[in-house]
Amino acid sequence: MIKLPKNEGLNIIPFIDIMLVVLAMVLSISTFIASGQIKVDLPSASSAQPLESKEKLTIIIDQDDNFYLNDTIIAIDELNAKIATTSKETVVELKSDKGAKFDSFVKIIDILKTNNHENFSIITEKK
Repeated sequence: MIKLPKNEGLNIIPFIDIMLVVLAMVLSISTFIASGQIKVDLPSASSAQPLESKEKLTIIIDQDDNFYLNDTIIAIDELNAKIATTSKETVVELKSDKGAKFDSFVKIIDILKTNNHENFSIITEKK
């Protein structure tokens, strides 16, 4: 007959390992959620100022030259139609990734100017 020692404690090392892995997963997911869906590396400017407005549309151009309107991907024709129906008092925020083509940026400016919508702001990071 085999006797087991009665003073042997509970081994919690595997439990700690699992909890550390779960903690790492939670922290990485929460960081992704806090930073938003669309990764845009904004250019920096020393004269950047915060924008205060109640009504605004946000147009984003990502590194792959995809257009987003308020965090939803949109085609350039649909964006043109949306700007045409937007009030002239609505501020349009334009965020363009540093790696995006300048041509994409010019297309957005052209759409705004064609629709006589001159109430827009180019968003940058402050140095």
